[in-house]
Amino acid sequence: MDWITHEEDVWFEFRGNSPQQLTPGRYYKGTVDGFAEFGVFVDLSPGVTGLLHRSELDRRLETLDWESGDTVFVQVKNIRDNGNIDLGWSIRQAEREFRGARIHDPNGDADGEKITSTSDDDGPVKTKPKDLSQPARSQNGEDEATDDDETASASASASAEDDESASDSDSASDDESGSARAETQAEARSRSDSADVDVTDESDDDRTDADEGDADADESADRVSVDSLADRVGDVVTIEGTIASARQTGGPTIFEVRDETGTVDCAAFVEAGVRAYPEVDEGDAVRLTGEVERRRGELQVETEDLVVLSDDEADEIEKRLDDALSAKARPDDVTALAAHDPVDAVSDQLLDAAETVRRAVLQSRPIVVRHAATADGYVAGAAVERAVLPLIEDEHARDDAQYHYFVRRPLDEAVYGMDAATNDVTRMLQDRDRHDEKLPLVLLVGTGGTTESLDGLGLLGVYDAERVVVEAADADEEVQEEAEVLVNPGLAGADAHDLSTGALGATLAATVNEDVRDDVAHLPAVSYWEDTPEAYVELADEAGVDAERARELREAVALEAYYQSYEDKRELVTDLLFDGDAAGDGGLAGHVAEQFRIKLDDEVETAQANLETRDVEGVTVAVLDADSFTHRYDFPPTSLLVDELHRRNREGDRYVTVAAAMDELFVRSTADIDVRAAAAAARDAVPEGGVTAVGVRENRIEFLSGARDSVIDAVIDAVVDQF
Repeated sequence: MDWITHEEDVWFEFRGNSPQQLTPGRYYKGTVDGFAEFGVFVDLSPGVTGLLHRSELDRRLETLDWESGDTVFVQVKNIRDNGNIDLGWSIRQAEREFRGARIHDPNGDADGEKITSTSDDDGPVKTKPKDLSQPARSQNGEDEATDDDETASASASASAEDDESASDSDSASDDESGSARAETQAEARSRSDSADVDVTDESDDDRTDADEGDADADESADRVSVDSLADRVGDVVTIEGTIASARQTGGPTIFEVRDETGTVDCAAFVEAGVRAYPEVDEGDAVRLTGEVERRRGELQVETEDLVVLSDDEADEIEKRLDDALSAKARPDDVTALAAHDPVDAVSDQLLDAAETVRRAVLQSRPIVVRHAATADGYVAGAAVERAVLPLIEDEHARDDAQYHYFVRRPLDEAVYGMDAATNDVTRMLQDRDRHDEKLPLVLLVGTGGTTESLDGLGLLGVYDAERVVVEAADADEEVQEEAEVLVNPGLAGADAHDLSTGALGATLAATVNEDVRDDVAHLPAVSYWEDTPEAYVELADEAGVDAERARELREAVALEAYYQSYEDKRELVTDLLFDGDAAGDGGLAGHVAEQFRIKLDDEVETAQANLETRDVEGVTVAVLDADSFTHRYDFPPTSLLVDELHRRNREGDRYVTVAAAMDELFVRSTADIDVRAAAAAARDAVPEGGVTAVGVRENRIEFLSGARDSVIDAVIDAVVDQF
């Protein structure tokens, strides 16, 4: 029979019981049996299961909207000797997108018989988007038919289908019936148009007043909100909103339309795999008319008319959506963890930052959190993570949504430089182009607040990626020009010397999602190495975390932050900060903290024995040659080591600790110092040294190794001059 030569256009129902009975190259209807990291298992019949490997997909595995038990269509590519079945992806995932259906019954007499209908048939599909408001519309380079033309076309198609049935019953013309069955609706319409079939008289005569009334009602369908569609299944409605996304399937084009109350998928069909309404782009304000249907348990609108709005109408829709989104996203007030003046000073900025984060979740935009790979940085980043993940899970049904829409990327230093920005931009452009993802919100916590980060922030801005900077230490005013939101007590006129990044990040987290307030209440106390404000000590104690426990958590996070510093270690950090006792006697945090103390004490002991002490104008300066007397590539990092040395050795209020490596040094001082001014003075004194302040938050200065000794002396002189 002729259909055998067109098996790529036919799907088969397999009634066999052995993989060897399958025919490679055919498309089969199956049922999703389960998922694995490497693909999807699909049942083709009871006891016959194949694997659709993720490499066969035209999208990422996690973006499939399949669930166990769903009906899907796959191609059998290969049957291995051991019975394993290799399946291929089918762009057509609905019966109507194939030209026919047949039974594959290797053990029975039904083999090859035509399937006329199935219990889970998706039903009829409109072959062309219908314009109810305009007499004609250019579509895909062709003039779209008028209503009368479509009526004639539909009647002609019905006539063609009747011809096909008659041909099926006529055994004398197998070839002709096979050809008729292979026709698409579009081809049938074209054939009937060219034959000049006249069907208008009969259709007009048979039309009742009620039919005309229904048509008039369709044309004047009132605008309704998306959240009301569940009560309007079967009705023709009009919705107004913006195009959240547009994706082409093997059949219709699916437009995701968002209004102020929600989103809905709207299917528009021209012909299989052809883009409907190509002039409609993501972000356009539109008016869409169509019939509300329920497919596979989900609401969908079958598009009959789609118009891009402009000027005042578009502005009105966008304002309506923006106002509704802001009302939903903006918290009523800051969820304060404890009374603290620098936090109170940035209440408005915290609300702006929290609204921006919540809006990103509601808009299905990924959130990228950047923080320093330190205990303080990890505490702040983990607090935000704890708040955002439940919101993502509530917004998205996918099991992997929390990994898809939220990522935390630690930084080796407290500067958001070009290296980090280039990494983020590369990833976001790949995700946009390969997977049609929206550009992310980049949330910089404890980094990005100084001019050293302007180049990185600017690169994000070139691509319109939204940037929010949350900085506890003093930030530079220039950052306000690059960030959509900047939370900084210093620029708000507050003294923030006793505010940690962790405390500010935890307050932001509780404001984003007040349900996690109790979860993050202990985190501010964990983020301080010393001089923890009493309000945070009491807050942690109320949460069951005393000073000793806070120390263990801090040290454990600091140790894990060092190893694989570029990884978020989400599950491990969650266990440490929120479920630390889950690892048995002593708890996970206690075990890791013990390793921290052993490693740090060993390194400090070695460093102490090799400290050079100088008296410079009445200031005691302790200098460590970090190249010669530390293990540069093992824990602790130089910045943490110099912190500990300074804490243990300082005497009085005129004490400076300097740790100098090959081409960088770290400064700690009992007096407040301006590291940029110190670097500038050293640069004037040693112009050949290439001296630059690159880590203002950690008082880090870089230089050329050839001028190392001269630069160290010049920096020490410049720091002492600031006492």
